[in-house]
Amino acid sequence: MRSERTNDREWLEQEIRGEAYTSLLQHLQQTHAFLRRFSTWADVVAFMREGTSSDPRKDGVLLPILQAHARDGDARWRTILLVIFWPGIESVCKRKGHWEQDEDLLWGNAVWAFLQAVCKLNISRRTDRLVPRIINGTIHRLHDEYSRQWRHGEREVATDPEELDEREGDGEAEIICTVDLHLWQDAEVARFRGHMEAGRISEADFHLLVGTRVYSKSAAQYAREVGISGDVARKRRQRAEAVIREFEEKTAPDLSRSPAPEPPFPL
Repeated sequence: MRSERTNDREWLEQEIRGEAYTSLLQHLQQTHAFLRRFSTWADVVAFMREGTSSDPRKDGVLLPILQAHARDGDARWRTILLVIFWPGIESVCKRKGHWEQDEDLLWGNAVWAFLQAVCKLNISRRTDRLVPRIINGTIHRLHDEYSRQWRHGEREVATDPEELDEREGDGEAEIICTVDLHLWQDAEVARFRGHMEAGRISEADFHLLVGTRVYSKSAAQYAREVGISGDVARKRRQRAEAVIREFEEKTAPDLSRSPAPEPPFPL
C-alpha cells in the first residue's frame, strides 16, 4: 500500500509544475545565468538530488532561492525547498527514529525543524555549503524540540553527540526567525480563510488545509483526530488545493513587471 508520505511528496512534485511556480523559475533566470540550464523545477530537483551535498554548483541553485525567500517570504519558495530536501528530511527521520515512536509525529516535527532551519540560515555571512548547513540546522532544531519534551517529562537525556555547525547565531536572530515563522503561519491561515469566505472551499476544507499545510500534520493524523478516513482527507485536500491553485494561477501577478520587495527581516 502506498504511504501517506509518498502521496504527499508526489502531490508537491506535481504542484511545482504549475504556472504559479514556473513563473518563479523564469523570474530567477533573468538574473542568475546558472539556472537557465533548467527548463522546469523538476529539472532543478533532479539536479539537486544527484551527486554529493558538497557540490558547489548546488549553492548556485539554493542561494538565489533563499535570497528570493528572504525578500518576499513567498510560501512557494518553501514548497520548492521542501521538495528538494525531501530525501534529506527522510534521512534525518531514519537517523533519529529513536527519538520518537510515532513516525507521523516525527515527520511533522522534522518538517517544522526544516522550515526553521531555512528561516534561520544566515546567508549574509556565508553562501557556501548550503545543503549540509540546512540539514545540520534541521537536526539541531529537531533535537532542541525533543530536548524540551524530555526535560518536561523529567527524563534525564544525554546531549546528542553529533557535531552541528549551525549553532552559531545570537538570540536576536532566533527571535526574528520565530516571529517570521509565526507571521508565515498567520498569512497562510488568512489565505485559506479568504478562499473559504469567497466560497471556493468549505469550512471543513479550511480546517483540513490549516492542520496539514500550516501545522505540518499528515492527512492520516488529521483524519484520525476528526474521525474520517485518511483517503477521504487526502482526496478532500487534493480537491481544495486544486481549486485554490487554479484561482491563484489565474490571478498571479506578472513578476517580471513587479519591483522586488524589501526584505521582511535581516538574515
